[in-house]
Amino acid sequence: MSILFAFPGYELFADRIQDNPSFSGGDFTISSFPDRESLVTIHTDVKDKEVIIVCGLDRPNEKVIPILFFSHLAQELGAKRVGLIAPYLGYLRQDKRFSPGQAITSKTFAQLLSSHVDWLTTIDPHLHRYKSLNEIYTIPTTVLHTAPIVGSWVKDNVENPILIGPDEESLQWVQEVAEHAESPFIVLKKTRALDGTVEVSAPDLETHRDHTPVLVDDIISTAQTMIKTVGHLREFGMKPAVCVGIHAIFAGDAHNALKDAGAGQIVTTNTIQHETNEIDVSVLFG
Repeated sequence: MSILFAFPGYELFADRIQDNPSFSGGDFTISSFPDRESLVTIHTDVKDKEVIIVCGLDRPNEKVIPILFFSHLAQELGAKRVGLIAPYLGYLRQDKRFSPGQAITSKTFAQLLSSHVDWLTTIDPHLHRYKSLNEIYTIPTTVLHTAPIVGSWVKDNVENPILIGPDEESLQWVQEVAEHAESPFIVLKKTRALDGTVEVSAPDLETHRDHTPVLVDDIISTAQTMIKTVGHLREFGMKPAVCVGIHAIFAGDAHNALKDAGAGQIVTTNTIQHETNEIDVSVLFG
């Protein structure tokens, strides 16, 4: 029997995992001193138990210290192993030194987590230059994929869809979503300028004019890629696009900006809590 400890914001996600009889829920508290130092207290007996932390690592800076404190405490209290289920895994974008003097934070962060937990499970990590997490993590890692669940959602909820990937990197997994949705797909070309602005190639959709465009991306952060594409689709006279994101970062006012751009519907999975969550991926742990 493994004991799940849900960090703030991931209680519902953990509750759904606990439907599996292999898991039970644990009790702990995270409190803060006036100077904002964290104190972790574990109330459940963890001696000789498999302990699992459930916490997404979006906005990771405020979460990492409590996770490290919790893991170390669980080990002190006799836990057999401490694992981390992170539905979203942060610190993967900086996978090279883009400018002189920059830190390659993906490697540093991986070393930090690897030294404090025994294993890591995540969902659709944003891998670009790394082929797998094993290139930077020294602990066992498991990657779960949402394509079948997302494809099923599209099939059940969108009439006559065509799947659209934002760039060449998305080809493999957009193709897999399209297979499960039993729909056609195309992939666009994206270029990002030094000032952060994004240009997206106008898709050739003449043969799919009667389809409902479904834009699919692993992360919706600034939403600039989707906003540009939604604009192209509106100019082309297609139906309002359904925008599907795996991880709902939505930096700043990105959600409202995407709605204002003309998106017909915005849907995300619940790897990160957001009002757009419609696709439950906790079933991957069943």
